[in-house]
Amino acid sequence: MNDSQSSPSSSSSSYDSAVGPPQANAVGSSSSSQGISPTVSRSWRDVFWLLIFMAHLIVVGFALGVFGLNRFKQPDRLNIDKYTMGFLENKDGLTEDYWSLYAVAGGVGAFLGWTWLLLLGSRANQMMKFSVHLLTTYLAVVSVLCFWVHQYFWGGAFAIGSALQFLYVISVIDRLPFTMLVLQRAVKMVWNLPEVTRVACISMLVMLLWLSLWSFGAAGVVALGIGDGGRWWLLLVLSVSLFWTGAVLCNIVHVVVSGMVFLVLIHGGRESNSMPPKPVMSSLQYAVTTSFGSICYGSLFTAAIRTLRWEIRGLRSKIGSNECLLCCVDFLFHLVEFLVRWFNMYAYVQIAVYGKSFNHSAKDAWELFQSTGVESLIAYDCSGAVLFMSTLLGGLVSGTCAAVWTKMKHPERVLMVGSTAMLMGMILVGLAMVVVESAVTSIYICYAEDPALINRWDAAFFAQISEKLHQRLQHRSARAREVLSHRIDDQVQAAVLA
Repeated sequence: MNDSQSSPSSSSSSYDSAVGPPQANAVGSSSSSQGISPTVSRSWRDVFWLLIFMAHLIVVGFALGVFGLNRFKQPDRLNIDKYTMGFLENKDGLTEDYWSLYAVAGGVGAFLGWTWLLLLGSRANQMMKFSVHLLTTYLAVVSVLCFWVHQYFWGGAFAIGSALQFLYVISVIDRLPFTMLVLQRAVKMVWNLPEVTRVACISMLVMLLWLSLWSFGAAGVVALGIGDGGRWWLLLVLSVSLFWTGAVLCNIVHVVVSGMVFLVLIHGGRESNSMPPKPVMSSLQYAVTTSFGSICYGSLFTAAIRTLRWEIRGLRSKIGSNECLLCCVDFLFHLVEFLVRWFNMYAYVQIAVYGKSFNHSAKDAWELFQSTGVESLIAYDCSGAVLFMSTLLGGLVSGTCAAVWTKMKHPERVLMVGSTAMLMGMILVGLAMVVVESAVTSIYICYAEDPALINRWDAAFFAQISEKLHQRLQHRSARAREVLSHRIDDQVQAAVLA
């Protein structure tokens, strides 16, 4: 959005000198990686969204403190209830009654996230396959439990979620072997870069600190002396705030990891003499300063748009010959594709390497993919969806643990605590998953800019991904000819009838 007009620094760091403006090479070109080397000047980007995010943190942090303290140790410590007395029901409840329940979700989410990072090198592939197949069953079981306790709305919601998850997996089952191939190579890359794993661990600690304040305020809201409707609305606002904050932290990690992976691929390994000193610290510095506004801006919209795109692509591939339904889905498909051009995860690689604004980064990344044909490969790959399934499963497990304990202590607050605790778990597990996703996005960007980088890093993987790209381009070409032939036949028949 709004770019700051501040002048660039008078001297560029060694990290900047290692990268430069992208060279949009066709895939399969013979250009070397030396073409990606001019000096980059960094200036502050999307400053408006940086200010909005910081103001939001201050306001929400103050509100969380007020809500938590109002019911801490004694009811209505700050006399808030006098403003609601007479038109809202008032009940007795204390913040500490529910704060410990959120602590369970935070502990479980952190344990799952750190376990994922610990087993990243040895069991990552098995854990991702397990998550894909278990999520449908888990959603169905939670749905049955909700119906059992007479929570019919949530039971129906989880049942629909289970059905959609099942249909999506069925629609992309033929893509999973290639997806697992890409994820395996991404894990291989990340496992050889222990510093990026440490960044993810530190980010989880930072998130836990914020969650301690957030859960303190959320527990105060649950204990507030107002009706359930008021509690749910307040928790919804706080949950949106937590989602944005968690997404920003995840994408800071994304930018840091992307910058490191990109440099490793360009320089031929982290031990190369040409690698700039302290690349992770340099990338982190840019992520929390000049590029922070771009991260805040993209974090608002990217996750929702990409999730919608996965579902529409899966549905579109299985519609068949239903012309009416195909027309409706195609309309949604092209709308989402337009949004993806301006909001996509690959923008964070461009932000990490070139320091552009978010929309500029997203547009350049998407045009690079379309000009080289790599977009067809990305559309076929489901690695982001597989990682999201693992994140969602982690959130469900965290929410379930908190809900079970809530059921024993405060049965009337099970769904209120369980649903918000699930979001906490998803964010913590997502901070572990984003390390692998960052490697995937960086690999695709490097492959589109200069395939020789991937060939030098892993020749076998380069051969496999190039073969799959060739197959996908042939498939699209055949499909385009089929559509064109069908339209010509329709026009001929219409002319004959006329």
